[in-house]
Amino acid sequence: MMNHTKSDAGYSVDPPHELSSVVVPLLRGVLYREENPGLWGSLLKLQASVRDYVAVIGLELLLDEAEGYAFLRSRQDVDEDGSTPISRLVARRQLSYPVSLLLALLRKKLAEFDAGGGDIRLILSRDEVVELIRIFLPAGSNEVKLIDQVDATLNKIAELGFIRRLRGQGQMIEVQRIIKAFIDAQWLADFDERLAEYRQQLAGAMEGDEDG
Repeated sequence: MMNHTKSDAGYSVDPPHELSSVVVPLLRGVLYREENPGLWGSLLKLQASVRDYVAVIGLELLLDEAEGYAFLRSRQDVDEDGSTPISRLVARRQLSYPVSLLLALLRKKLAEFDAGGGDIRLILSRDEVVELIRIFLPAGSNEVKLIDQVDATLNKIAELGFIRRLRGQGQMIEVQRIIKAFIDAQWLADFDERLAEYRQQLAGAMEGDEDG
């Protein structure tokens, strides 16, 4: 039987060691149900206590049971409608235009994938990612430079936790569904208005690499 302690207010709280076993991994990064089902179960059981605990240090828990992920974010990173816009993510992490463009393309691809009602895992090859980017580049762009740029961009996005490379399949990636929490529906709705700017910036970056 689980042991509980009493707070000064008289209600039950969870033991500190049990709470820390969930909070510490969340402080380190995103928690995925698929990767750690045991820890995920503990989080669901303790989520009220986790929310109270992290609120003291100015954080809040974002937990999506349907998609199977949870993470902590600063309350200062949240808009009035509860979203965490990619514009703020870009500004905070100083993402390059190729990275922010590919994030948007992957998010749009995920939306189209979900609309198809098939598998819940969106898996793409590097070649498919290259084709997503290619349409924004001038005709005749250097193929080797393009592939190098895509690889570098995918590595950065993997570091941010929005994709993961499949084990033993280095050219295959899975788009992590947490990307939906950072690029919301409204941002996608404005996506087309941003494409001209992204195309210009990305083309300039590629030309700069070739000149160098």
